Amino acid sequence: MATKKSKTANKKSFDKETYMEWFRSMSLMRRFEEKAGQLYGQQKISGFCHLYIGQEACVAGAVSALKKGDKYITAYRDHAHPIGLGTDPKAVMAELYGKETGVSKGKGGSMHMFDKENHFFGGHGIVGGQIPLGAGIAFSEQYKGTDNICITYMGDGAVRQGAFHEALNMAMNMKLPVIFAIENNGYAMGTSVQRTSNVTELHTLGEAYDMPSKGVDAMNVENVHNAVAEAAERARKGDGPTLLEFRTYRYKGHSMSDPAKYRTKEELEEYKAKDPIEQARQAILKNKYASEDELKEIDNEAKELVKECVKFAEESDFPSIDEVYKDVYAQEDYPFIVD
Repeated sequence: MATKKSKTANKKSFDKETYMEWFRSMSLMRRFEEKAGQLYGQQKISGFCHLYIGQEACVAGAVSALKKGDKYITAYRDHAHPIGLGTDPKAVMAELYGKETGVSKGKGGSMHMFDKENHFFGGHGIVGGQIPLGAGIAFSEQYKGTDNICITYMGDGAVRQGAFHEALNMAMNMKLPVIFAIENNGYAMGTSVQRTSNVTELHTLGEAYDMPSKGVDAMNVENVHNAVAEAAERARKGDGPTLLEFRTYRYKGHSMSDPAKYRTKEELEEYKAKDPIEQARQAILKNKYASEDELKEIDNEAKELVKECVKFAEESDFPSIDEVYKDVYAQEDYPFIVD
């Protein structure tokens, strides 16, 4: 879905191609995650599994606003990011299965997806651990003299980590080309932002470092695109980082083991009424970019592709035992003690 050129941040109406790509990408993310949840319930996927259902616009809008060569890094709710960037979803599904054909060779599983070719740097299980890494990637681009940037995603709970504040301070001081994106879905695991943070308008935390910061209604993909495009333009000019608070919502629990009893059904339905895919659908129909039947066909194509992903994953092999010793160190003949 990545575009060749960075788009401007002016608030314009988007063309048919952009909207259809948003709808296609978000539909695939949604159907993929729904199937992943089913497979986890069937015990075909092990370990932890954090679904992205409801948050799809946070990826789709960012990818359309950025350009090829820009870098992405996130936390452990990471299946949708590589899919939005163009990674083969079969490889993402195989990784969930722990198979050798997975995007991380079956060694990372749900929380540690990586795709160097598509500039996706993970998938990180340590809360907030990816934030200074994202700043470091941005420093690398600045040092090499490119005009690439790094968008660094994190959950709302991660902003209470010291690494968040250290990274923001350093990034602003060095004018690094990084966009810090808080995916505020309302709950750090199972505890609401209101109960855990004195500051609930999380984007205002950037103001302590004189960092341009804003809240974004991230249930709407247009809003995400516009905010990211504006931040990217600033970074490419050498003016440094931006902090964006993507106000979004996850329809499922924190992970597959979370029944989400800490929220009401009314709250969930309130956010489902603002579903990002449905908003895109309505905009497409209103602008006569496509018919209902054409949109249903796109959704059916996503379902069929996910079926192919499952078949591919189930028919793939698990990694061989010697893979345990590979990809740990850059030195290929590292002398492991194996006895």
